[in-house]
Amino acid sequence: MRGLPVLSVSLAVVLIVASSAPAAAELRISTLSVYLNDMDVTVQVAVLGAIPPSFTESIKSGIPSHVRFTVELWRYRRMWPDKLLLSETIERQLVYNVLTKEFKVASLSGETREPYTSRELRDAQRVLSDLRGLKLLAASQLKPSELFYVRVRAETALSGNNTFLTRLSGEAEETPWTLSSLMTASRTQ
Repeated sequence: MRGLPVLSVSLAVVLIVASSAPAAAELRISTLSVYLNDMDVTVQVAVLGAIPPSFTESIKSGIPSHVRFTVELWRYRRMWPDKLLLSETIERQLVYNVLTKEFKVASLSGETREPYTSRELRDAQRVLSDLRGLKLLAASQLKPSELFYVRVRAETALSGNNTFLTRLSGEAEETPWTLSSLMTASRTQ
């Protein structure tokens, strides 16, 4: 019986923290396009809400913001669990330099690109939240008759920490998985 008051106090603390957390950033994937040409499977993703309003003050004081894309290629198998063919993680960081008053978007993992700098937060957010031309797999590695699909999830977090507690406090957000339609590597006319 002594554990009951501790449990009720713990529940009350969790409810108070959850109710005082800032509103959700409404991070969502607005566009997922998968292209299959003669050479490879290419993915393009656009995310809305990559920099929630609650992040703006922290970013302008020098705390970096991270966006992480997880892109997976799956083979659809009827009557069996689907098979993961490939998983790619792309992570980008947005840092504000207080001295030069510039925003810098840099790729941390999964891609090689030059850092992008801008004096406008809006321009930096556009570069941070658009994933264009990600080549997943050579088309020759797919069997022409099999069905496949791509699924994507995006995360945003201050200082790159995306945990249960940071999501609860409003310092991190993540989207649910977004799936493309089923496709085949064969061309039909």
